[in-house]
Amino acid sequence: MYIGKAAQLSGTTVKGIRHYEEIGLLPKPKRKGKYRTYSLQSVEILTFIKCAQKLGFKLKELQVILSHHHGKKFPWELAQKAIAEKKAELLSQISALQQLYDGLVALENNPGECPCGAAF
Repeated sequence: MYIGKAAQLSGTTVKGIRHYEEIGLLPKPKRKGKYRTYSLQSVEILTFIKCAQKLGFKLKELQVILSHHHGKKFPWELAQKAIAEKKAELLSQISALQQLYDGLVALENNPGECPCGAAF
């Protein structure tokens, strides 16, 4: 399929696909004359990239995973490891945000006392 169809099926843009190729997230496609052609496997990779980005992955993080994919089987073991690491990172952020929230509630309920121990 051509780049426009691959973009449509994966929910990305033609410009995005070209960028992913340029930075090595997507292998260079085969060509049919002057046109790039994409396989269903390419669409699956593009869909994974789009989904992972929406879930907080940066392109640099995806490069680590996808650098091990060049026409071979998708590196799900690396992806699973990266997902586990991202989940742990998010849990840490949630905990830190919860502490901030609790501090704000305490300050709101007792404006004369700083919950972090500082004196007014």
